[in-house]
Amino acid sequence: MTERPEAPRVSAIRPYVITRGRSESEGEPLSWESLVMTAETAFPAALQPEHLAILEHCEGLISVGEVAAHLGQPPSVTQVLLSDLLGWGLIVTRPPIPPAERTDVTMLRKVLHGLESCL
Repeated sequence: MTERPEAPRVSAIRPYVITRGRSESEGEPLSWESLVMTAETAFPAALQPEHLAILEHCEGLISVGEVAAHLGQPPSVTQVLLSDLLGWGLIVTRPPIPPAERTDVTMLRKVLHGLESCL
């Protein structure tokens, strides 16, 4: 008899309950690529389980999208929860790294052609 893989656990708590009815974060919403990390402060004992779960995952730099994936919650819910933590001073954020400036690719093409001619 084969074992069935364990089904992912889905929270029975609705997202609007988790965010206390809020659908948008206060202030400027964090982009999916923004990096978050826990601050060097003690956590209050009276946090929601979702806030605590975020803080557990944010011990190193992690993106907002990755936090949402770990929580299994929609990104909009995660952004509201992260906004709470940011307002309370429990996390710090870094803006996403901007895309690199377009560089002249002619040198790269010459290198590629040179390597191809060696084959």
